[in-house]
Formats: sequence, C-alpha cells, structure tokens
Amino acid sequence: MDVKEVVFMKWGEEGYTQSTLTKKVISVTKPVLAGAVRSLFPGDSDPYEVLNIADLGCSVGPNTYSVISTVIESVESKCRELNFQVPELQICLNDLPGNDFNSLFKGLTGLSQSQRGKSIFVMGAPGSFYGRLFPRRSLHLVHASYGVHWLSKVPPGLKSLEGLPLNKGKMYISKTSPPSVARAYLDQFQEDFTFFLKSRAIEMVPHGRMVLILHGRQSADASKEYFFAWEVLAKTISDMVEHGLIGEEKLDSFDVPYYTASPEEVRNVVEREGSFLIEYLQPFALDSVADVIGDEMKGERLAKNIRSYTESMISHHFGEEIVDRIYD
Repeated sequence: MDVKEVVFMKWGEEGYTQSTLTKKVISVTKPVLAGAVRSLFPGDSDPYEVLNIADLGCSVGPNTYSVISTVIESVESKCRELNFQVPELQICLNDLPGNDFNSLFKGLTGLSQSQRGKSIFVMGAPGSFYGRLFPRRSLHLVHASYGVHWLSKVPPGLKSLEGLPLNKGKMYISKTSPPSVARAYLDQFQEDFTFFLKSRAIEMVPHGRMVLILHGRQSADASKEYFFAWEVLAKTISDMVEHGLIGEEKLDSFDVPYYTASPEEVRNVVEREGSFLIEYLQPFALDSVADVIGDEMKGERLAKNIRSYTESMISHHFGEEIVDRIYD
C-alpha cells in the first residue's frame, strides 16, 4: 500500500460525523493553539513583518477554517496588546496529494470575505509531512491535528519468517495480537515521528512553536486500548469472509498504517531526537463518536464516520465493488 496515494479523507455527507468529532478536538485544543501563537510575541521582541504558519494534514472542511481563524484572531489580539502592527500572514495548508484541495480552497471564500483588506496569503502544500515541505528556517508556527498518528507505511515485521500473517483476522493491534505486532507498530511510529521532527527542525525558525494533536492512548500496553473503528471493520470483513464474499487472504494481508501512541512514547521520541523541548504534553479524553452524535441515527452516522477516513484504503485493497456492502 502506497500511503501517499490511498490515505485521504472522503468529504461530503460521509465526512459529517468525522467533522463533528474533530470539531470537539479543535474546540478543546483551541486555547493551546492560541497560547502558542501569543508566545511568539514576547514583550521585548521586535514586530514581525511576515509570520509563516503551516497546518499539516489539514484535510478539508470547517475545522480547517476554524484553525486559521484562531491563528488570525490570536495574532491580532496580541498585536493590539503590544501596540504592534499586525504582520502579513502566510498560511500553508498541507495534506497528501489525494486530499480535495479544490474543495478546500473553495471553502475559503467565506473566510476571505471576513478578512477582506488584511494581508493574509493562503496556499496549498501537497506532500507527506514525513519529509521536507518548506524552505530552511521559514516557519514560525506549525500545527497538526489528528495527522501524525498516520504512519508513512504499513510496518514491516507483521509476517512470520514463512510469510504467514502474525495478526491473522485483524488489521490493527488488538487484545489477541502477539507482542511482536505491537512492537512493529511502535518501531514504525518511532522512525516516522523522528523523521517528522527532524524535518520540522530544519524548516522552523529558532524559538518557533509547534502544536501537535494526536489520537493516542493512556495505557502503556497498546493491546489494552485497541481502536474501535479497526475492530469493527475487521469484524465486518471477517463476517463477509465467512459468507464467501471476500477471500480470507485479503483480510489477512491488510494492515492499517496507524498508531495510537502513549504520552510516554511521544515524549521518548521527542527527547531522543533532541530538536524540540516539550512545554505542554497533556492527554485528554473525548466522548466516543457514538456519544458525540447522539442517539438518533447513531449507527448510520457512526458508519459514515468510519467510512470517511477508511474508504480510500478499503476500496484500494478490497475493491470498489464491495465497499458499499462493508459500510452498510
């Protein structure tokens, strides 16, 4: 699986619930982002002429525009406080090439109207954030919400020496997975996150700020906090295997490039890589998707949520002709 080609958010009706859940994430973390922006303006500093911001893994939809608005409002508020002229803002929106950048920029119309007369420049930066995206020492602020838990590739080491699947019947770490599966996922996360930090360290100015929000877990044992969506999909596809609709080897050969790290695992990578200091690392719990959307039409909207960020991978591996039956 080429992650750069097959992992992207499906927008439209199916993206509704994903937007609802991530809206809560954006709301909860808004004070952290605002604080990071304000910290770029210490009282003894000179005014900026240009402030460069990157939103990595931006996807498409209202949550992206909410992040941009928070940055703009925080910059303006701090500049008023210091009696500074508001700098020009260059905002780079990044995601993988499969992201719907056309819809993303069409959706900026309302934001552009509300910010008319201000020097705000928004541009797209397609590509993987597991590598360089921007010139050396060009970014003042980096934001990434619900993106860095996606891995650059499916971890190697998920098969035995004989080529047999070690995580048979599953597509992610579960309570039945052998320890070697969790270890392979952790190894891949450590490799990817290290490369992510090294790339941002080159691109960011000294004393720049980075705000990362990851889907994580609180337990030290990854098998004790398995991800609900992957369990539901694996069970659904297993049932279809039993009915002869999908070959068993198709399920056994499918593993997702995703890892929910613990706070300690995140801290260990940051400290070992050495380019950044952690000022704030705080896990927080959200209601499940089912709780977020309420009781009415819960099952249908839950299925649409899962479909919004998994369909591109599922259709690529299992075939487009079977997709509707998997999610219905």
